[in-house]
Amino acid sequence: MQCKPAASYLSTILTAFTIGFSGSAFAAYPESPITIVAQQPPGSGSDAMTRVLADCLAKQLKQPVVVQNKAGANGILAINYLKGQPANGYTLMTIGMSQMTITPYVYKKMPYDPQADFTGVTVFGTSPLVLTASLNSGVKELGDLAVKFADKDGGANFGSPGKGSPAHLLTTALLERLNVPGTHVPFTGESAGATALIGNQIDIMTLVSGTALPQVKAGKLVPLAVFDDVRSPAFPEVPTIAELLGDQELARGAWIGLVAVKNTPAAIVQTLNKATSQCSQDPAYIQRFAQMNAKAIATSATDVISRAKADSDVWRPLIKSLNLTVD
Repeated sequence: MQCKPAASYLSTILTAFTIGFSGSAFAAYPESPITIVAQQPPGSGSDAMTRVLADCLAKQLKQPVVVQNKAGANGILAINYLKGQPANGYTLMTIGMSQMTITPYVYKKMPYDPQADFTGVTVFGTSPLVLTASLNSGVKELGDLAVKFADKDGGANFGSPGKGSPAHLLTTALLERLNVPGTHVPFTGESAGATALIGNQIDIMTLVSGTALPQVKAGKLVPLAVFDDVRSPAFPEVPTIAELLGDQELARGAWIGLVAVKNTPAAIVQTLNKATSQCSQDPAYIQRFAQMNAKAIATSATDVISRAKADSDVWRPLIKSLNLTVD
């Protein structure tokens, strides 16, 4: 009988040990509390959704899941913090459409690369954006914009939560499609813009559905279109932008995803993805999102990056054409 060299036996033993150790390490995840970094302040919409997710993940993973707010610098503060953490699945971050598809591209030197600096886990929530009009604008449906503002000096005055926000870019793109001139009026945050719209100081504004819904129900705003490809249960009578324009390019509602540190092991990502998928089937979890006028979903891990690429392919040319880049 031919004997194996000692080196070969040692190699086999080490390989088996490594595979066994790695497999058991990943299989045991998580063994301690997990932190989810929220890049918006407490009380914000994304913070609220983050906390609902954290509560459910804690139940699914049998470990405490703590939310840590690191607001500031359009999410860059939180992102830089995440990038400095170990890729072991114990520090995660929720991140919105703005940070994944707009924020990095408004800087001449990108502060981070959303398609390369993270490991996607899932997109776990969506919330449609709604184009609304003030009562004094006289606009009752989307087609009225051309009638009212095509020949008006400065066109339609439209508000947004700030320069380069999704609301700014979506409204600008829509007005260009409709050949309607417009004047952008940026505000510091959505609530200030909504107040101005209700007060008839501006003509139109794109709002998140949670902000728009109570004002529409109170008869203070007129809903014109939902930036989505399916009608919103909150606004069943309001047509989608896909219906009105005949294509889906601007059917881009707000979304929020869960990401991990770059190079987080696939087994850990799979565990987290499975847990969020199970959450999305929990009636109580779904209801908590619905109360925020958001939809609880779960996607593949790769969908976070692919969705970001699809959206940024639309936003980047707009950012350039509007000269929104800053140093």
